[in-house]
Amino acid sequence: MKLINFSVKRKVTISMFTVAILLFGIVSLSRLNVNLLPDLSYPTLTVRTEFEGAAPIEVENLISKPIEEAVGVVKGVKLVRSISRAGQSDVVLEFAWGTNMDIANLDVIAKLDAIQLPLQAKKPVTLRFDPTLDPIIRYALYYDDSKKERPESTDDRKVDLASYPEPEEDLNDPAAIARLKQLRIISDEILKKNLESSEGVASVKISGGLEEQIQVNIDQERLAYLNIPIETITSTLSAENINLSGGRLEEGTQQYLVRTLNEFKDVDQIRNTVLTVLNGNTVYLKDVADIRQGYKEREAITRLNAMEAVEIAIYKEGDANTVAVAESAKERINEIQKTLPSGMKLEKVYDQSIFISSAVNEVKTAGIIGGILAVLVLYFFLRNFWSTVIISVSIPVSIIATFNLMYGNDITLNIMSLGGIALGIGMLVDNSIVVLENIARHKDMGKNALEAAKDGASEVGTAVIASTLTTVAVFFPLVFVDGIAGQLFRDQALTVTFSLIASLVVAVTLIPMMSSLSGRKKEIAPLELKEPRTSAGRFFRKSRLFFFYTIPTAVSKGIRAIVNFFAMVLKFIFSPFVWAFDKFYQASEQVYLGLLKTSLNNRLVVIVIAILSFAGSLALVQKIGIELIPQLSQGEFKVEFKLPPGTPIEQTDSALKAVQEATKESQNVQSTFAVAGTGNRMDANPDQGGENWGELNVLLASGASSDTESSVMNSMRNSLQVVPGLQYKFSRPSLFSFSTPVEVEISGFDLDQLKEVSDQIVQKMDANSRFADVKNSMQIGSPEIQILFDRDRAAALGLQVHEVADRVVSNVRGDVATRYSWRDRKIDVLVRAQEEDRSSIDEIKNLVINPNSERSIPLSAIAEVKIANGPGEIRRASQQRVAVVTANLNYGDLGDAAADVQQIINETTMPSGVFARIAGQNEEMGESFRSLLFALALAVFLVYLVMASQFESLLHPFIILFTIPLALVGAVLALFITGTTISVVVFIGLILLAGIVVNNAIVLIDLINQLRERGMDKYEAIIEGGKSRLRPILMTTLTTTLGLLPLAIGFGDGAELRAPMGITVIGGLLVSTLLTLVVIPVMYSIMDRKNYDTQSEVVAES
Repeated sequence: MKLINFSVKRKVTISMFTVAILLFGIVSLSRLNVNLLPDLSYPTLTVRTEFEGAAPIEVENLISKPIEEAVGVVKGVKLVRSISRAGQSDVVLEFAWGTNMDIANLDVIAKLDAIQLPLQAKKPVTLRFDPTLDPIIRYALYYDDSKKERPESTDDRKVDLASYPEPEEDLNDPAAIARLKQLRIISDEILKKNLESSEGVASVKISGGLEEQIQVNIDQERLAYLNIPIETITSTLSAENINLSGGRLEEGTQQYLVRTLNEFKDVDQIRNTVLTVLNGNTVYLKDVADIRQGYKEREAITRLNAMEAVEIAIYKEGDANTVAVAESAKERINEIQKTLPSGMKLEKVYDQSIFISSAVNEVKTAGIIGGILAVLVLYFFLRNFWSTVIISVSIPVSIIATFNLMYGNDITLNIMSLGGIALGIGMLVDNSIVVLENIARHKDMGKNALEAAKDGASEVGTAVIASTLTTVAVFFPLVFVDGIAGQLFRDQALTVTFSLIASLVVAVTLIPMMSSLSGRKKEIAPLELKEPRTSAGRFFRKSRLFFFYTIPTAVSKGIRAIVNFFAMVLKFIFSPFVWAFDKFYQASEQVYLGLLKTSLNNRLVVIVIAILSFAGSLALVQKIGIELIPQLSQGEFKVEFKLPPGTPIEQTDSALKAVQEATKESQNVQSTFAVAGTGNRMDANPDQGGENWGELNVLLASGASSDTESSVMNSMRNSLQVVPGLQYKFSRPSLFSFSTPVEVEISGFDLDQLKEVSDQIVQKMDANSRFADVKNSMQIGSPEIQILFDRDRAAALGLQVHEVADRVVSNVRGDVATRYSWRDRKIDVLVRAQEEDRSSIDEIKNLVINPNSERSIPLSAIAEVKIANGPGEIRRASQQRVAVVTANLNYGDLGDAAADVQQIINETTMPSGVFARIAGQNEEMGESFRSLLFALALAVFLVYLVMASQFESLLHPFIILFTIPLALVGAVLALFITGTTISVVVFIGLILLAGIVVNNAIVLIDLINQLRERGMDKYEAIIEGGKSRLRPILMTTLTTTLGLLPLAIGFGDGAELRAPMGITVIGGLLVSTLLTLVVIPVMYSIMDRKNYDTQSEVVAES
């Protein structure tokens, strides 16, 4: 090959080119972002619409249905779902994978602009789901009361979760209110503003505490007596609290700006706002209302270890480096902590960067250990320090060259891309091993180092290129993989491809060049220089000789001495092991040759054994579990709580606090953090939020294992079962999918029938010990006060129904009239009826609906006011009402769980028009597995195409393809022995395996063909080929296996994603290699009938 000849001749050129690649690779590495996962583009949009005060049925009819009809025609939409609950509509659009979500978002917004929604509804907003939208860091700001006497430990007493304790903070106590307000002000004014200016921070969201509000509580009787509508107060406050510009005034040569200064300076000015003048008497706002500095109705209550706190959630920009942003934010936090008031403490409750750094470091460590093991194996085989160094150089050079390609393709450093590098470390030396081993064989023929490097590398150049292309080709079909698998493993596929291409270039350039240097004993001739005539000339000559001859010579000799010293040390240390290994290899070689000859004489027996092995592995597949993607154990988990609809947020908080009290004292729990209510969330999950919803985050002690995590979960489940009306669900931090492992979707129109069927399914699933946290979306209805107007009676009294309805809203919910400015803060001014006038249904009935008339008319005069229960929420899928039953798994795999659920569905009697099906992760798993099977078949086909092109034969590639089913035998056996379930990760390993296992057969068949072309008999060529290729085949297999071993062992964070792939590849590769060395020669002897023209060249005996 011309490239090999060029590399051997132009050593300096190749060296400089290598140095340049290394330099740019190191620069690229410093600029790569570090994230947990690749950039995932979830094809999901949520259209969220607020319709305050509306019941679920009104939300469904007036909001959800029109939006569903409008956006259902957007290009790429696969499924439209919706959840209509009190005051809020969420319409979820699921698009086909690969859809450009930015364009899809614009299409959806265009459709939304064209529909007419009720005036009371807020404008719909579109939200994206993306795991990167989760906050990267969460802090809790609270007053440290640890110095106070704490109650007795919960280890010594029984915590009664069924009775909700009263909160420690008494909101009737001004001191408690002031503390919670202070926490919120510090968070909003200091923490939020400082952190948002930090590089890479997109937003800082604050939840909890008390937000200040000026409350104008109207006395209905006084207002009615003075004939002043409540709307007048709202409009007056809005008009009064404003500064206006009056233009310019010129007086002589002086110009003045004219301004009217009417903004309120303090609360007393609000109290003294003039509403009207009656009979010469001025009516002030304070005459008809109580004005006080209060706080907004609480949307969230947050607690750290049962102490009320304020949550500070830090979100990063989409393309920012998670670890770098987290470090920058933590530096700001450390500075801010020094300025906090006495007694106030800021504590970190969640830090995504810790898990990312740990997972990334684990992959790096696994790669380094794998590389060291691979180099040791090389040294045992080669027994030569310089040869080992030559091959070992291919690992760092290929990896650093890969960083250049990663940077150019916007690939971040994440557990998948680094896993690809670690996966490739064992394979990077394969090409170099084959090249160097063949160069060594040519040296044994008596050729000098230069000729051996040229001829040896050129002889296997084509085979090396073909074997690399077969491995690279298997990753191309991944572009056709749908679902999360395609996006998750794209980075890994590209990284492995880049590293293998880099290793191929190294194998055909750097390896031959370095090999040609070995064994050269050329003496450096002394320089012959003319004697200078002047003393200055003699000085410059001595300087030149010293700097450009003496120093370089000394350095080179020093380096050579150091290398020789290390070679001697390694030889001394490892000589016993090398001797033992060499004896073992020689014995193995003799055993193999005997086995090969026996197999060639008993070909039918070998084929039958291979077929039976394959059939047995297929039978064993049925006993291996199935799941979508292994769950990542991150040392923490969360519990979602849902109390009956209508539960006040304070009661939800009390229930959460009781659970916290019972959990925080557990031996393996480091801290707990709870949020009751919606909070200030950026995510778009429609299942979360509302006053009856809460979430408890449990952070386990450092070093806690997945078994510890499961133990704490089971302990909490036993405690939670006693809380009345509580639904709960355990989950880990979301990385891949919304769906719970098990999900049953029941569709129909009648809500009562849906509830009846869903309740039956829930009851049967609860009776099955496999399922945990079974939840039903059909809940007890939310309690409502329904106002039914008598339009005829209203008309007879001269009243408009819509005006009365608006007046009821203004009195009960209230209106924000204006915003009061104080110290650069804007505080809402809320106008509504005083609490005594809206505290019960009787007070609602007695609301005065015509305050501007002489005779007061109560609401009960024109309307019936009653209490009723409506549905808690209404779900729809494909424009049909549905009930959704969800559950987690106590044990077993997803495949067996799906079978149990299907049996439950078949046993459930359903009314006409009601249907049930399995959805959730099982549905996603089916789609992913189908596309992965297609990708695997396509990968095998591409491998065949590459090999057919190399061998110029249709038969030889077909023989080599038999290594793939042989590899499947080993992969299935390894999964069964280790108890690993079949998942998307395993499928990716199988696809990779299809490209790896054919490499050994390629170099074996290629040498056999070459020997036959030189006139050797087929039988002798097979024996000689097996003997010659045994060493490189075992070397490549062991280096790849040991390179992957640290991944397969699966210790550390993120091991759940790494281990299954390593186990699959190692098991498949080991068994395939053992069978390949026997079965492939047998298949070749049976199927190859080609006659070769004898060449005059004689095969030299080694």
